[in-house]
Amino acid sequence: MPEHPVVQRLDTYRTPPGWSPGRPWLVHTLWFCLGSPLLAARWLPGSAWRVLLLRAFGARIGVGCRLKPGLRVQLPWRLVVGDHCWLGEHAWFDNLAPVTLGDRVCVSQGAYLCTGNHDFRSPGFEQRLAPIQVGDDVWIAARAVLAPGTVVGPGAVIALAAVVSGTVPPGALLRGNPAAVVGQR
Repeated sequence: MPEHPVVQRLDTYRTPPGWSPGRPWLVHTLWFCLGSPLLAARWLPGSAWRVLLLRAFGARIGVGCRLKPGLRVQLPWRLVVGDHCWLGEHAWFDNLAPVTLGDRVCVSQGAYLCTGNHDFRSPGFEQRLAPIQVGDDVWIAARAVLAPGTVVGPGAVIALAAVVSGTVPPGALLRGNPAAVVGQR
């Protein structure tokens, strides 16, 4: 059997030039070792202390937000959450780049907002980062995935387990993988 050619050189991968976690190593380490496990703790009920914890690490969280157990935030200082938002159990903000949520946004259980990916066409497997922006009154349903660079217009609904990339029109209802507009709210 012929040998398969090497198409990705993970042994030569490097962090993108100019990228940093955005805080000194001590803050990043404290978040990783203390803040993140506390935020995700299922044995500690309540939202108010989770809001305070995220704010203490640089997140901007609006008033009246509900944050559920199991929540994961990669870099809180790159998270902006508007007023009266709900962040569900096991929602994961993998935010190497900024994530911004408008007011009255519901991010349901297990939703994944991913701001980083890799160039699979390049042998260097370079990282590609892009922010995610979510408008007011959006519902991101359980297990939905938002790709790097996604912009969700106000009032849109991302249905159960939909995989979204690009721009979502205001008020649109999207479902599927890849997600497609199937109606209006």
